[in-house]
Amino acid sequence: MVKLTNLNGETFILNDDYIETIEARPDTVIKLFNGKKYVVRESIDEVIQRVVEYKRRIFSSIPKLPYEEGE
Repeated sequence: MVKLTNLNGETFILNDDYIETIEARPDTVIKLFNGKKYVVRESIDEVIQRVVEYKRRIFSSIPKLPYEEGE
């Protein structure tokens, strides 16, 4: 989940798992798999960075399982 800002300045939380594409036209347009589109103030790079940071936080908290060869 990433916090973004729409063009009128309101912030909202977007479930990044549903992002299909991100385009600059020149505003940043995020298209979801369900066809819904969001126009945000953040650049493509900012959106990507927020998604990466979120995924790092989530996956870094998962404990590592021991690995044994042959399994």
